[in-house]
Amino acid sequence: MPKAVSSANSEGPYVQRGPVNLRVLGTSVTLLESIRQRARADLGIRLTFDVLDGVAAQRAGVLAPDSFDIYDQWFHNVDFVWPANAIQPIDIERIDNWDKINDLPKTGRLTPHAPLGAGSNPVDRLYIQPDGSCGSRPSGHITMLPASHNVDSFGYRLDMLPDGLSHDHESWAWLLDRRWRGMVSLQNDSAIGAIDAAMAAKAAGLVEFKDLGNLSVEEIDSLIDCLITLKRQQHFRTFWSNQDQASSDMVRGRVGIESLWSPAMTNLKKRHIKVRMASPMEGYRAWYGGMSISRHAKGRTLDAAYDYLNWWISGWPGAVMARQGYYISTPELTRPHLSPAEWDYWYAGRPASEELDDPSGASGLIHQGEIRDGGDYLTRMSRIAVWNTVMDEHNYLVRRWNDFMSA
Repeated sequence: MPKAVSSANSEGPYVQRGPVNLRVLGTSVTLLESIRQRARADLGIRLTFDVLDGVAAQRAGVLAPDSFDIYDQWFHNVDFVWPANAIQPIDIERIDNWDKINDLPKTGRLTPHAPLGAGSNPVDRLYIQPDGSCGSRPSGHITMLPASHNVDSFGYRLDMLPDGLSHDHESWAWLLDRRWRGMVSLQNDSAIGAIDAAMAAKAAGLVEFKDLGNLSVEEIDSLIDCLITLKRQQHFRTFWSNQDQASSDMVRGRVGIESLWSPAMTNLKKRHIKVRMASPMEGYRAWYGGMSISRHAKGRTLDAAYDYLNWWISGWPGAVMARQGYYISTPELTRPHLSPAEWDYWYAGRPASEELDDPSGASGLIHQGEIRDGGDYLTRMSRIAVWNTVMDEHNYLVRRWNDFMSA
């Protein structure tokens, strides 16, 4: 199949038509105004971003595929949108830089000896199989184009670190350690917060799990009962639903340790809060984002959708993601769009040779000599304990998590 042609010329050079309006559904992780403006200028298309929280975006992706052209979320959501027939196969022949995408989403790991991690590894739902299912066997079509990704853990204020704890021995168990009682916050999304809590409970020796990425009904009950007991003992201070709330609670000193994502860390650094993102001895929780095409996209809209997907992994967007602390599937195409100092800090694990700007261009986000918590890209992405996931007992987990939230 030929490469995607420019949407402006898909009906011939003499047909004057207005630009395509491409509707993108997703979250604030990637749907940034700077991305929209630059894509619109580079591609000559109109772009509408529908920015929702993770649960709402997933629901719209499944139930309203006619409301979007591009679905921009995470690989574990493929488990919902693909069986619902909400998205269409992506033809690899129309992805210009497919060969520049690194091994992590294609094989499940960056090096042969890195752990695959429990949960929804992207490769297991990347390729479309002959029978219409999705799996790890390479084929000519994929469910979602791999793009931004990262590993998450928890952050803590250095000035609130209890006696007896040291950053040399960081553990998920800290989230449930009684020395942090009354200063702990968790992400309130059941699909993500429950994994963080399970990692903590296992590390603390409170609950045992056969498979961290796929808890049984009995294991879910044990976890939630444990969390409810701790909640009734006032162990948890808050539960956050967005990154502004997460950073605000820590700035105000209401919270000393919490599940934390990279942009919240960025915000805390801008506010001169001394905070560290942990590198837990048990490994990280990882996520992988990407873009799928609605089953309704066709003609000039479909051409524009492929143009947008190709643009996303062409270099410049990856630099925007890097300044938020995220990685991109085509790092070598992004490298020329970062300064040597930025590349050294965000990807290479080296000390910043100068002050680095934040995503908006404001100076002083990263100070000279600072080193990224966790080290270089290969090191961080080779220590994955579990991926964000959709468990077999997802509905039961949601019900029990709500029990915990309302206890």
